Amino acid sequence: MGEKILPELKRGEKGKVIKVTGEGPIYRRILDMGILRGVEIEVERVAPLGDPVEIRVKGYHLSLRKEEASHILLAV
Repeated sequence: MGEKILPELKRGEKGKVIKVTGEGPIYRRILDMGILRGVEIEVERVAPLGDPVEIRVKGYHLSLRKEEASHILLAV
């Protein structure tokens, strides 16, 4: 099992959240969206330039900017 940050995953890949990094509003926003340690995330779509990344988490779809997604460390 390896570790990757969310923007490194390709469409259809899944991973479990190991850690959410960052400070202040970005960190709080990610946690408020339900992205917590142990939650499984699946990449649904990635825009051509990599921004935004659309993911599925806890049964719902969510779009994150690349900057936000880079704060999410996953076990794949």
